[in-house]
Amino acid sequence: MSISDRPLIAHLMKRAGFGATPSELDALTSEKTYEEIVDDLVNPERFPEVDQSFLDRYYGGEPVAIYVAKWLYRMVNTERPLEEKMALFLHHLFPVAWGKSEHLTSITTEIDMFRRVGLTDFKTILLELSRDPAMIYWLDNNENHKGEINENYGRELLELFSMGVGNYTEDDIKSASRAFTGWTFRQPLSLYPVGHYPAAFEYVDEDHDDGQKTFLGHTGNLNGEDIIDIIVKQPATARFVSRHLYNFFVEDEAQVPSWSIEPPKNESAIQRLSEVFTETAGDMTAILKELFNSDFFKESMQLKKVKSPTELVAGVLKQTGEYRYPKPGMHEFAVTTGAGSPYEGTMGIMGQRLLNAPTVEGWHTGHEWIDSGTLSERISFVEKQFEDTSKPGIQEILLRAGSLDDEPTQIVDRCLDLMGGLRVGKDTYDSLVTYTKQLSEITKEGDAEQENDAEKVGVHNLLQMIASTVDFQFA
Repeated sequence: MSISDRPLIAHLMKRAGFGATPSELDALTSEKTYEEIVDDLVNPERFPEVDQSFLDRYYGGEPVAIYVAKWLYRMVNTERPLEEKMALFLHHLFPVAWGKSEHLTSITTEIDMFRRVGLTDFKTILLELSRDPAMIYWLDNNENHKGEINENYGRELLELFSMGVGNYTEDDIKSASRAFTGWTFRQPLSLYPVGHYPAAFEYVDEDHDDGQKTFLGHTGNLNGEDIIDIIVKQPATARFVSRHLYNFFVEDEAQVPSWSIEPPKNESAIQRLSEVFTETAGDMTAILKELFNSDFFKESMQLKKVKSPTELVAGVLKQTGEYRYPKPGMHEFAVTTGAGSPYEGTMGIMGQRLLNAPTVEGWHTGHEWIDSGTLSERISFVEKQFEDTSKPGIQEILLRAGSLDDEPTQIVDRCLDLMGGLRVGKDTYDSLVTYTKQLSEITKEGDAEQENDAEKVGVHNLLQMIASTVDFQFA
């Protein structure tokens, strides 16, 4: 007997991960309470990692599409879903682009770092970010020198990465930039004959400005770590990070540039998350545990949150089961792979190229993910992925979906559950019930010998119809 609410667990796994298969939901709801599942999510070390060496044998080389394929594979198959989701969150919050990079290797190392520190604390995250060669190069801190400062990293650290507009001065930016002089990286080894090597952080003491600085009311011989200590203690930081977490996991907010004038949709939720941030010095595990166990998160089941292209693609691949083991072709979902590919630039056309953020603001989210062109691409992608009934995930759904002889509402409810606990609006639901009745009538009109095959085709048609609804685009 289930000890957890199945729709609520399905909702949790979509928001804290990339969904759950029917058999995964069976195990979760029969073995653990909701609170125990949350506790497992925020403690990923309890579960084995994806074997990276095994994965590298199937997806080799350095092109960006290959690395994104590896990342997608991890999202689909990991037993540590929140670890991957937090890496994606930090990639949204601290974006870099391979378009401005010495090479891809440093960016992939950064994603590995996000995976490692995403569930630690915000001070650790900012320290690792400030020492990360990809970010140093992206925001020119390698050009930030004693006596000749470059303000790019100091400015974005305050404006987009921690506090938000209106909570610091231009003098604070200059002081922060001076504090980060000397934070650079060693040039990697030669490219040949074995390819690129990752760059490594380097602190150059003679290039560091060790003069007195004043930052957010604190005066002294401040260095980069001191700046981060001060930032993490600011109420503005607690609020800014909390709003980002709310936007990513709970409900689509306005875009970040408008946050200084646009109030949050749920002020009490932001206040509560900010309190936990302050009480725990930015402990992300504690904050996320509070978030997922909160009433406002559970009630967000009723909110339509637009899936990012990455969430959509990873979630569908998880449901269909096509890539439960490595096989060629996964890179085709990442970026344009050449003429003739059936999924040419799938994620790029939808508006998101992982590892290649459009600006230092990252991607605009929510309803800005969808316009007439991207919606067409999204629906077409999902429909195509559900075409092949030989895929193991689709076979599992068909085996468990039941017969068209069942009450139409029952089979629709069952299919919605099997497709990840999908929630649809009343009009969509009524249309699906009507469609199921029509499929049943068509099946009964056929020959008795063909009835079984027709039933399977009919149920599969219903699955494809569900997948093609706009409601499927929401988490």
